[in-house]
Amino acid sequence: MEKFVIHGGNKLHGNINISGAKNAALPIIAASVFAGDVCRIENVPDISDVRMMIRILEFLGAEVAKPEPNVILVDVKNVTPVTIPDKMTSKLRASYYLLGALLSNFGKACVALPGGCYFGVRPIDQHIKAFEALGATVDVENAIVDVKADELYGSSIYLDVVSVGATINAMLAAVKAKGLTVIENAAREPHIVDLANFLNSMGADVRGAGTEVIKIRGVEEMHGCTYSIIPDQIEAGTYMVAAAAVGGDVTIDNVIPKHLESITNKIEDCGVTVIEYDESVRIISEGGKMKACRVKTSPHPGFPTDMQPQFAAMLCLCNGTSTVVEDVWDNRFKYIDQLRRMGANIIVNGDTALITGVDKLRAAPVEADDLRAGAAMVIAGLMADGETTVGNIKLIDRGYENLVEKLIGVGAEIARVNFEEE
Repeated sequence: MEKFVIHGGNKLHGNINISGAKNAALPIIAASVFAGDVCRIENVPDISDVRMMIRILEFLGAEVAKPEPNVILVDVKNVTPVTIPDKMTSKLRASYYLLGALLSNFGKACVALPGGCYFGVRPIDQHIKAFEALGATVDVENAIVDVKADELYGSSIYLDVVSVGATINAMLAAVKAKGLTVIENAAREPHIVDLANFLNSMGADVRGAGTEVIKIRGVEEMHGCTYSIIPDQIEAGTYMVAAAAVGGDVTIDNVIPKHLESITNKIEDCGVTVIEYDESVRIISEGGKMKACRVKTSPHPGFPTDMQPQFAAMLCLCNGTSTVVEDVWDNRFKYIDQLRRMGANIIVNGDTALITGVDKLRAAPVEADDLRAGAAMVIAGLMADGETTVGNIKLIDRGYENLVEKLIGVGAEIARVNFEEE
C-alpha cells in the first residue's frame, strides 16, 4: 500500500511547471470519437483518470499511441458503441462523456453509471434532459444508461442548474444534430471553452462557450486535428496555496493567469503577495502569519469548489477566524476530521465551516477522502511539525501528475513509500 510520507516545516523556493488540465483532457479524449481519422492531442496529463479514459477508448476499438511524453495519437476508425461496463466506469466520473459523444456520432450509447469521488448526490438528470430534448430516448436500468436516437435534432436546452458535466454532454450530443441547438444557463469553466475549441478544430460549429448561452449548429462530418490542452487551473491553484501556506518564493509556470483570478484574489486577501506574468504567477509568502478571510464556492468565474479543501488547509494557520461556505456540493467537508486530527480548530455547520487559526499543526497519519481533499492533506503535512503520512493516495493520483517530484523540486521533503499491508 503506497502512502505519502511528509516531513513538514520546509519553506518552498523555485519553479513548478503545470500539466495539462484534467477536466479538459477527459472530455476532449472522449470527443476524439468524432474524428474520421487521427487526432494528435498534446499537453495530456499523465494521471490515472486519463489512463482510464484511454483504456475505455481502446475497449471501444480505438488505437491510442504515445509517441512522446504527454502526447497521444488517437485513431478512432474502428470504434464501435459497445456497452461500457461498470468495472471501467466505476473508476471514472467522466466516463459519462461517452454518452453524449457516442450518441451524437453513432446514434446510440450504453454506459454504466459513473463513479469518481463521492461528496454528495451527483445526479445525471440534466444530462438526460439534454439528450431527450435533442430527440433521444433514455433508459436507465440495472445501473446502465442506454441512449439511442434514429436522428438528433437541434433544440433549446435550459439547464435547471449550472452543471459542467451536463453542459459538456449537451455540447457533445449536439455537434452532429440537425439544425441549431441553444444551451442556456450553461457552465462557463475554462475547460468548457477548451472542449469547444477542440470540437471546432475537428470541424464542429460551437459558439459562445465561456458564456451562459452556447449555440451549436450541427455538422455532418468531422475530422482529426492537432490540439494542445490548456494548463490545469486546479493543479496550479493547489501549488499556489501550498506555497502561500508553507511560505517561501515559488513561481508557477505554464499557466493562464486569468483562469486563476478567483484563487489569486483570495490568496491576496490573506496577505500573501501574488505577482502575475504572461504565463506564470509568483507566490511570495512568510507562511503562518496570514490573515483570516471568507471563501464561498460557486461556478466559474467564482471560487472553484475543487480548491475549497486545499484553501481550508491553509486557513488553519491564519490569524483569526475564517469562514468557508460550500455552495456547490453537499458533503464536501468530510475531510475536516482529518485536519482536526492534526490539531486544526474547525466547526462545521451545514454548508459552512468556521476555521480558527492555531499556532501550528501536528503531524499525524491521515487519509485522502477524495482527490482534492487528498491534496489538502498534502498541504497540511507540509505545514505540520514532524512526519505526516497520507494514505489512499490513489485518489490523489487521479488528478496530479508527478506531485512528489514537483514538490521535491521546490524544497519539500516528501516521498512515496510502499507499506506492507497489515
